[in-house]
Amino acid sequence: MDQIDADILLQLQRNAKISMKELAASVHLSSPAVIERVKKLEEQGMIEGYKAKVNLKKMKRTIQAIILFKSIDCKSLSDFCNNHPDVLECYRVAGEISYIVKLATYSVETLERFIDEAMPYGTPSTNIVLSSTEKKIIAPFCNENLDK
Repeated sequence: MDQIDADILLQLQRNAKISMKELAASVHLSSPAVIERVKKLEEQGMIEGYKAKVNLKKMKRTIQAIILFKSIDCKSLSDFCNNHPDVLECYRVAGEISYIVKLATYSVETLERFIDEAMPYGTPSTNIVLSSTEKKIIAPFCNENLDK
């Protein structure tokens, strides 16, 4: 990956809907050259896909929580979480805690219902999210960064 590929990745992370013409202008290449580079980045797996980010508040899912589980049945907990509509992310981790679940739900009552339904799979420790930040742009790892 060279600096132009890195710039393409940064631009696409800022705006995945950018036209190839605009992207080409921003990295000072022709549209066909940029299209070819994007295609190669996709084929190499550097770009996994494109998605729409939805506003959870506008969807009335105003309660977010991080729940730590000491699981007694990892497979069943994983299946439960993967099939639950409120679960955004589920991580199996090493250590005393076996799963970390991030969810967004409609109310404290629906959060309580999730916790009750998950109890057969392990012991939860619930942390309600008060605020959060998200890193929206991941800088590519370039060879020049390794030399510093």
